[in-house]
Amino acid sequence: MNEPCAPAGAPSTEPCAPAGAPSTAVVELAGVTKEYPGGVAALRGVDLTVDAGELLAIVGPSGSGKSTLLHIVGTLDRPTAGSVAIAGHDIATLTDRSLSALRARHIGFVFQAFHLVPGISARDNVAEGLLYSGLPRAERRRRAAYALERVGLADRMRHRPHELSGGQKQRVAIARAVVGEPDLLLADEPTGALDSESGEAVMALLHDLNAEGATIAVITHDTEIAERLPRQVRIRDGRVVADTRGAEVAA
Repeated sequence: MNEPCAPAGAPSTEPCAPAGAPSTAVVELAGVTKEYPGGVAALRGVDLTVDAGELLAIVGPSGSGKSTLLHIVGTLDRPTAGSVAIAGHDIATLTDRSLSALRARHIGFVFQAFHLVPGISARDNVAEGLLYSGLPRAERRRRAAYALERVGLADRMRHRPHELSGGQKQRVAIARAVVGEPDLLLADEPTGALDSESGEAVMALLHDLNAEGATIAVITHDTEIAERLPRQVRIRDGRVVADTRGAEVAA
């Protein structure tokens, strides 16, 4: 498989995938196992394919292996055995530098804790998502403003995190995750720190982004959230125990 390009505008010696190359699944895992010292197996022979444009839940209780699966799919960790391809790139063939470039270019992350920088505006927090893109600061801020418009926060661009509600903070975090137009958005318990109304709004936003073409995986322990998504991948004891698809439902 091809090495990833460096982020847009950044110098790179890495070759890019040839123009016109056939599209592939965004995520392809085959026989993925992850073991930690002491023989603890967090993942046991996981097979998973996620196609472009899908909206799915990866759902399981605490200790099921879903967080480890998030780290593997997000290229934050490497498997002990098995193969992982993200956006057509086999991560086993990539150096750490190339893996970082792939992650910056192809994957966006949303976490329960928001991880916003407290002393800067919402727009500058979103622009941080393009920090390693090689783009000029003015262009990063322009794209950040557009991303905030997409998530319904055009009137909150100058607000700092302490001036925002929990739901608004999560919208800023989502804007930061999608500002670089990644192939895959990984949302880890995105409603976990929110009240029910704000959580509903965030899930509606994820549905809207998916309708615009974003590929989104929501990692959650909440079966109610999972059952509202078109596909549910259920994981327990490090194994995928069910993979079901249903008619898409409205958020």
